[in-house]
Amino acid sequence: MSSNLSRRALHNVPSPNPERPSYARFIPREELRDFATWSPGGFGEPPGRAAQRPPEPPPGPTPEQTAAAADAARQQGYEQGYRDGLAALEGFKQSHAQQTRAELVQFMHALDAEFDGLHAELSAAVPRIALQLARQVLRSELQLAPQHVTTVATEAVEALLHSARHITVLVHPQDLPLVAEAAQETLQARGARLVAHAQIARGGCRVESDAGSIDARIAARWAQAAAALGSDMPWEETLT
Repeated sequence: MSSNLSRRALHNVPSPNPERPSYARFIPREELRDFATWSPGGFGEPPGRAAQRPPEPPPGPTPEQTAAAADAARQQGYEQGYRDGLAALEGFKQSHAQQTRAELVQFMHALDAEFDGLHAELSAAVPRIALQLARQVLRSELQLAPQHVTTVATEAVEALLHSARHITVLVHPQDLPLVAEAAQETLQARGARLVAHAQIARGGCRVESDAGSIDARIAARWAQAAAALGSDMPWEETLT
């Protein structure tokens, strides 16, 4: 401890140059407390405060850089919009194609059903029209050429069995002289008797025998012909 006091006493010795007005002495390091190296810009700030100042923000973009960034963003948006538009258009085309295809298939099914209906109507109409025309032609033919009844009577008698006996041919009263004249040989060969019957329509006949009968009336023969065409149209027209 005496050494420390003597060292301090030496430090406090007055300057050997009495003419020098100022006084200076060497300050030991252990007597210093808070100190820091001085640097420009740190004047007036507490020690160590200058090193803690936040850095200055970087300079902002220039107008040219801002305009270039805007152009790039606009171009990118245009390209993205163009791609989205193409995708939407392609989706619409596919949807429209599917809808059109479905409508076409539905139309074809409806058309097939319509054709089937028309075919069925025609299938029923053609025989009916043909029978109507045939009936008109046959009636006209019987009026213009009543002698056809002789052919009908001859064929009916020849269709009987050769063993048939007691043959009777029934015809309309107006057809009796025609059959008697034209079919006389056939009737005599089979021993047939010719009889007028008012219920037999003109143009036809009915042959009866002990072996059976043959209905050669116009209405009966007409029903057979119509049935062969799948129709039940009667010979006589019905008034509705």
